[in-house]
Amino acid sequence: MTEKNTLNAKPRDIFSSKFGFIIACIGSAVGMGNIWLFPYRVGQFGGAAFLIPYIIFVALLGMSGIVGEITLGRTMRTGPLGSFKKALEMRGLKGGEFIGLIPVIGSLATAIGYTVVMAWVLKFFIGSLSGEMIKSEDSGAYFGEIATDFGSVPWHIIVLVVTFAFMAFGISKGIERVNKVLMPLFYLLFVIIAIRVAFLPGSGAGYDFMFNPDWSALANPQTWVFALGQAFFSLSLAGSGTVVYGSYLSKKEDIVSSAKYIAIFDTLASMTAAMVIIPAVFAFGTDPTSGPPLLFITMPSIFKAMPLGQIIAIIFFLAVMFAGFTSLVNLYETSVEAIQNKFGLSRKISVGLILLLGLAVGLFIENGDTVSTWMDVVSIYIVPLGALLAAIMTYWVCGKNFARENAQIGREKPIGRWFEPLSRYVFCGVTIAVYILGIFYGGIG
Repeated sequence: MTEKNTLNAKPRDIFSSKFGFIIACIGSAVGMGNIWLFPYRVGQFGGAAFLIPYIIFVALLGMSGIVGEITLGRTMRTGPLGSFKKALEMRGLKGGEFIGLIPVIGSLATAIGYTVVMAWVLKFFIGSLSGEMIKSEDSGAYFGEIATDFGSVPWHIIVLVVTFAFMAFGISKGIERVNKVLMPLFYLLFVIIAIRVAFLPGSGAGYDFMFNPDWSALANPQTWVFALGQAFFSLSLAGSGTVVYGSYLSKKEDIVSSAKYIAIFDTLASMTAAMVIIPAVFAFGTDPTSGPPLLFITMPSIFKAMPLGQIIAIIFFLAVMFAGFTSLVNLYETSVEAIQNKFGLSRKISVGLILLLGLAVGLFIENGDTVSTWMDVVSIYIVPLGALLAAIMTYWVCGKNFARENAQIGREKPIGRWFEPLSRYVFCGVTIAVYILGIFYGGIG
């Protein structure tokens, strides 16, 4: 489905429906952070007590950050490279394309690191199917075999080939259709696992831990800091992918309503993952705050000890893979859209060039320690800066009424008076705080 781009008179592929747009944005938001990091934070900061600041920040960021990024993209009908350029031109200034490179680079760098992790997920899924992963005596050693220099090259290539297949057909026929299939399956598969985990002896301790909060955790400033970081990064606020997806959104759709659903379903994904992982961890007496090893060492060890563990492992890693691919296509889409618009290349050539670049760089960071450092640098220094720049462009550079007037298009009910204070001051201030706190703590999301 295409519509005429009124700003540059070129036909532009768009999402065929509001549902398609929302589910694609949910797909971009739901990823590894929901599956392993959210349960880890819940375990680290007082169980259900962590949910209070987390939900507060999700609501705040959803109604300001997501709305702003979608609005910028839809109004300018392009990604950050073109949007930033047009925003500055509204003030008679130049250099927007150069500034717009920051979120584009952040998104591409995140995608490159994310591809490495997806290669590991694919290896574990195939290992679950074959039984190799279940039969391995040491889950740590099994993971260590691929988390080394050039340790997952074939899996890496397969992930990029599948990503190319998803992206090459465009927005409505490619990315939208993929998300419409994979995201419902992701939720369904995790619900199936959650039901199975509920019947494990000892799982009740996990539910007690989650739903009987340690209120003292709310007095710990770090609980609020890391809840903010978890909400911020989980909602994919980076001034990149959400801006690009917004540029493919019809003017008939309600941006504020869409942002609400994205925030709700992203939170449901996190809660569903926690309902699987935390009770399972307690049932087998392992540590709910085990961190990054949770996905590739702790959970596989649990599957080995669980009745019907191989079947549950297959379902688990299939669901993780679905969530990973929907995030990955969004991360790569920012740079694909940028070179398409800048150089007028075809969709398939643009996707191919970006994925080849991703492979050329990604092969050299397959070591677990290397990719961890890579992702830390990107998430601490580049991603929040991209989000801050997008917020400044939307809420300040484009003018006081720009965001309200354009977010109102397609919406029947007037946006409340809360919008400007929340977006121009609270959200921009919070984004600065995320940037500073990320540097201070060495990463908060």
